[in-house]
Amino acid sequence: MSAKVVELDNLKKTYLVGFMRKPVEGARGISFDVREGEIVGLIGPNGAGKTTTIKCLLGLCAPTAGAARIRGIDAHEPRARERVGFLPENPYVYPYLTPREFVDLCGRLSGMNASARSARIPRVLERTGIAWAADRPVHRLSKGMLQRTGLAAALVGEPDLLVLDEPMSGLDPLGRREVRDIIFEERAAGRTVLFSSHVLSDVEALCDRVVILRGGEVVVSGAVNDLVHRGATITELTLRNVDAKSREGLLEQSRLLREMGSDLVLEVEGEEVLAAVIARALGAGATLVSAVPRKDNLEDLFVRAALRTGEEARPD
Repeated sequence: MSAKVVELDNLKKTYLVGFMRKPVEGARGISFDVREGEIVGLIGPNGAGKTTTIKCLLGLCAPTAGAARIRGIDAHEPRARERVGFLPENPYVYPYLTPREFVDLCGRLSGMNASARSARIPRVLERTGIAWAADRPVHRLSKGMLQRTGLAAALVGEPDLLVLDEPMSGLDPLGRREVRDIIFEERAAGRTVLFSSHVLSDVEALCDRVVILRGGEVVVSGAVNDLVHRGATITELTLRNVDAKSREGLLEQSRLLREMGSDLVLEVEGEEVLAAVIARALGAGATLVSAVPRKDNLEDLFVRAALRTGEEARPD
C-alpha cells in the first residue's frame, strides 16, 4: 500500500466570531488521508469546512485540536510545506506585476535558483494557457486568466503535493478541460493531488477517492467507483392519484422530485425500498405510471449527504 502524504486526525477548528467572540465550529473532528499518487476530491455544501481543512493543512491557521500532517510532519512546521504547491480559491496576484513576474516571485520564494526558474517558468506559463498574456499587467486580466496565473505559480516548483482550492473557478469549458488534463498529467508524473470543487462532474471524472464534508464533519468517504457504482439503482417513480394520507407515508421512504397535476414523481433508492413503495401506493388505490431506473452518480450521493438533518452554515 502506498505511503500517506496527507493525514488529518480528528481535526477541529473553532473560530471566535464578532464582538462577543461567539465560538463557531469550522471543523468538528475531520479525519481522512491522501496516499501517494492519488487524486482526492474534497466536496461539500457552502460552509461545510473545506477551506478550513485546507488552511489547517497548509499551516495558514492553527487547529483547535487534532492534527494535520504532510508526510508525517506536523503541518504547522515550515518544512512540511517545502514540496507543496497551493492554488487558493481566489488567488491574489499583485496588480502591478505581470504573470511572468508573479510566477518568478513564487519560484524564488520556493527556493528555486535563477537557472531553474528561467527554464521552468516559460513551460508552466505555456502549459496553463497564460503564456500569450505573460507580460500583461495583472490588473488587465480576467478572473479566468488570474486563475491560470495562480495555477502556474502552484506548479512552478514541481511540487510533490498539489493542493487546489476550487481550481476550475472562473474558467470556461475549454479552460476546465485543460486543468483536468494538467491534474491527470501531474498524477501520471507521480504527484499527489488534493482538490476541492463544486463541479461534481469534474470530481467524479478525476478522483480516485472523494471525501464529502457537511457541517464540519466527514459524512461520506471512499473510492469514487465504490460509492457511485455500488450496484444500487435510483428509480424515478411516477404515481397517479395518490391521496394525502398515502403521500405522507410514501415520502418517508422516498424523495419528492416534482408534482405534475395528479402525478407524483418520486426518487427511490434500492430495489427493496422500490418494491415497498409501489406496494404501498397500489394498496392505497394509486396508479403506477412509470418506474425508470438510473445509475447512482456523485451528484446523487452529494445531494443525499448535503440534505441530511440540517446544520447551521459554518465558516468555510
